[in-house]
Amino acid sequence: MKDFDGKTAYVIGGSSGIGLSIARLLSGKGSHVTIFARQRDRLEDALKQVAGCGVSASQRFSFMQVDVSRREQVEEVMSSAVSQFGVPHVLVNCAGTTRPFHFEDITHDQFDATMKVNLYGAWNTVSELVPHMKRQGGYIVNVSSMSGLIGVFGYTDYSASKFALIGFSEALRCELKRHRITVSVLCPPDTDTPLLREENKTKPDETKALTAKTKLMQPDDVAQALINGMKRDRFLIIPGFEGKFTFMMKRLFPGVVEFIVDREIRRVQEREG
Repeated sequence: MKDFDGKTAYVIGGSSGIGLSIARLLSGKGSHVTIFARQRDRLEDALKQVAGCGVSASQRFSFMQVDVSRREQVEEVMSSAVSQFGVPHVLVNCAGTTRPFHFEDITHDQFDATMKVNLYGAWNTVSELVPHMKRQGGYIVNVSSMSGLIGVFGYTDYSASKFALIGFSEALRCELKRHRITVSVLCPPDTDTPLLREENKTKPDETKALTAKTKLMQPDDVAQALINGMKRDRFLIIPGFEGKFTFMMKRLFPGVVEFIVDREIRRVQEREG
């Protein structure tokens, strides 16, 4: 994907955070943008921002409400979207949820909800839109996380869903190449979003210690890193130097990373008795 001008883009989870930044950036590059999320009031506010970034009077901007965890609703909404706004050239799956806790405090209902939004949600939109996209080709981006590359204390349900999303995306990339559809996965580190602020309310102390020195990225910087990665057809897109460095350390020196993490966790646990 070298040029976004005149392309139709669907951004799932486009009402806030990274998804909104991606939608705004695509708007600024001349794309026709439709954003999807659950809450109408947030969608209305977000759409004003997206439209305000447009560069041409011919661009089209719209929103639709959808809960991606509900298969039947996704089928209905995406079918309607294709009829109204056209087949997307770009599909970005950015809807996500997380509430970090110690493993034993994560209920089955929370685990189920996390998987349904983070993994099933992407599966639902992709399975509904791929038959249409095969006619013209396109680009699919599934938004995972650094927690989808490295398991993080307090995120057992979230990491499980995001690891699975990477595996899904890698297999899908192989299958869809012959249809001129590229698949990438975005793995942002901690980013200054409303979701992160909600996470901070329930993080175990060990998790807070592990992330205390992490430099937060801004959503706009993550969005720009995504566009740069898409232009190069990269599968794994990791924004920022710190994220790339952490990933390489984990791959090349996993024992060192585990030692550092375990040491920090022990410090917290010993301090708390």
